This record gives sequence, C-alpha cells and structure tokens, in this order.
Amino acid sequence: MCATRPTPELLAIHGGSPVRNTFLPYGRQSIDDDDIQAVVDVLRSPWLTGGPKVDEFEQAFASRVNAKYAIAFSSGTAALHAAVFAAGLGPGDEAITSPLTFVATANCVLYQGALPVFADVSRDTLNLDPELLAGKITQKTRAVLPVAYAGHPADLDPILGLADKHGLIVVEDACHALGAEYRGRCTGSIAHMSVFSFHAVKHVATGEGGMVTTNRADFAQTLRSFRNHGLSTDARQRLASGSWKTEMTLLGFNYRLTDVSCALGLSQLKKLEANLVRRAEIAARYTAAFRNLPGVCPPIVREDVKSVWHLYPIRVDGDALLADRDQVLHALRSENIGVNLHYVPVHLHPYYRERFGYQGGEYPVTERAYEQLISLPMFHGMTDQDVEDVIAAVRKVTASYSRDMDRESSPRREA
Repeated sequence: MCATRPTPELLAIHGGSPVRNTFLPYGRQSIDDDDIQAVVDVLRSPWLTGGPKVDEFEQAFASRVNAKYAIAFSSGTAALHAAVFAAGLGPGDEAITSPLTFVATANCVLYQGALPVFADVSRDTLNLDPELLAGKITQKTRAVLPVAYAGHPADLDPILGLADKHGLIVVEDACHALGAEYRGRCTGSIAHMSVFSFHAVKHVATGEGGMVTTNRADFAQTLRSFRNHGLSTDARQRLASGSWKTEMTLLGFNYRLTDVSCALGLSQLKKLEANLVRRAEIAARYTAAFRNLPGVCPPIVREDVKSVWHLYPIRVDGDALLADRDQVLHALRSENIGVNLHYVPVHLHPYYRERFGYQGGEYPVTERAYEQLISLPMFHGMTDQDVEDVIAAVRKVTASYSRDMDRESSPRREA
C-alpha cells in the first residue's frame, strides 16, 4: 500500500486561517520609561537643540565604536551627505558603491554633483566585492562607499588597500551595523569615515538621526561646520566666549540633531548590548530552523566578522518552489508576518534608469539576489512566540509551494 503525502495546510492567501491574528512588522522601535524620562528631562531644560546632550551623545557614541570623533546629524541621509562633502566630492568626480542598498547611499553622491558608479556584490554576504570594485576605479574616482548590508560588515581591509593605492576616501555606510565587528575591530573605527542611522527600526532609535565617526580631526571639523550652515562656531561656543560674531566658511546645511533626540539616543545606547544579544538569539533560531528547509537560503556570516542583524534576509530558491519571491512574500504577509524587501537595486529605480540609461542586467549578482530576497521580522522587542510564528509561517508557505508535493495537493502557480 502506497503512503500518501500529507496535504499542506491551506494558506491564508487562499482562504485559510493565518498563523497570527495580529500583524507582526518587520521592524519596530522599543521605547521604555527611561527613554521617556530622558526626553522629558530635556524638554524641561534650557536647551532643546544645540545644547549639552549633543556633546554627551557624540562622546558616548565615539567611545562605543572606538573612534576619536563622532558628529551627530538630523538623519542618516544627512550624515551620508556630510561625509561625501568632507571627502571632497564635486562635479566631475566619481564614487563607487553597491547597487544593493537604500537609495540614499548613491543619492548623497548626486547631491554633490558627482557620479555614483556601481560595482557588483559578493554572492555570500551581498556586500561590495573588492575584486569587482578594483575594476571600476578610474582617474575620476575620489571615494568608495561600501555598505554593511543587513548588519554584516563590508570587507574593509582590501577596500582600504585599494583606497590607499589610488588615493581614495572610504566612507562606510554602516547604517545597519552599529555594534558590528570586522576582524576584531569595531565598525565605525576602521574606515576614513563611517555613517550610522538612528531611524526608528535601527539598533538605537531617535526617530530620525545619524552620526559620522572618524579618526581624522580635519574631517570632524568640516562635518561640524557643514551640519550648521557652514558656520565657524555654534550657539554654545558663542555663548561661552561671550562673542556674537560667527563667519560662514563653507556652504553647509541645517543638519543639526536636537538635544531631545540626543537624550533619547543616549538612553537607547545604554541598551545596545542587550539589543544585540537578543537579535543574535533570534537570528540563531531562524538559522537553525531554515538551514535544511527546502526553498529557503538563510544569510551567510563570514568567520572573521560579527554581524548585528539589522535585517534577517532569506533568499527564496525558485528551483525548489512552485512560486517566485513575490508570491512567497505576499503569502507570508497574508499570514500576518510583515516581511519586507531590501532592496530594489538602486540602478533599477525609475530615476536612475531614466537619468543614466540602466536597462537591467548590469549587475547580475545583485539582480539575482533582488529576485530572491525577503526580509523576515527582526527587532529586539520580538517575543519568543513572535519568532515561532515567523518560523511556522515560512514553513507553512514553503510546504504549500513545494515542488515535492503531489500536483493534486499543490496550489496552482499564480500568473
């Protein structure tokens, strides 16, 4: 008598009951009473912006990442813009970065009138491939912007070696990577400048906010002036000196981060280590559950780094499933699992296609990954049940779409 395969559970997208009754987002901030009190204290103080909490946050942050200087900005994008300005980018220059990133990484180059040039990523980490980067360097190249995708540090030593050989500045987009380590060194202390974000879903959340870290005093001075309209002094410096006079020395912006945000950042920074531990626990549970699951490829972490799991991006293996990435993503969302996509490659956005003529096919590793990637929920406030719900939903969806199921028990592939 022939054994029959069990019929897969009916997916919510096809009318079945979802794994969860409530929607679980892919990321979410965690704010406690200490955070609230820190903000209230500043609201009752003489300084709402440009005050002492900015210095305190910068000093604490620099100490945490083992950098000499940390300069706070109103957003991660503002911090990226400031860093490429400090690197000297201007019209006629080029800067090389990854196409698999949020658009701000490349946009900040455009803000300076320079040209973003893309190099493809490594197949394992989806970070900038140093070998492919080398082939993109020209006489016009002035900077390199490696990205720490999902919290996994970029391969910085060979990138810095190329930069030293060609006289380039390395601006690390570490917006996913606060607390990460590369070959025993803290992210934020290795590149010429490193950029962090404090968006609500990041490891430290101030709502919006960013930071640039550097070990060079000249960069720090330029960054501080650039965020403050290009002025040579700020309000507290003038108050302390008794002088009313200040001079604009460069064309800057109002990219200041408020004392309110910095107070929240200081409070959040105290919880960073526990945050990192919890994210690592969630990632380990996911990886154990998906390591041998047909149709799912968990992320890879190289032996010489510490990833901090801003994202947990799986890759859907279309050869093992009767569904593509989009179908799996929509099915998981119907199960109330708030999966997301990181990212549409920069060169495939309409603006970049229309302005620079990209057609697709230019960066095959990135584009193949884009067709497969799904970001699972990953934030330190997740409960153990949240994690189990995600695992259950992924197993449910992949089982339903498995090519190994008998055709009569498999869902019809959607057009």
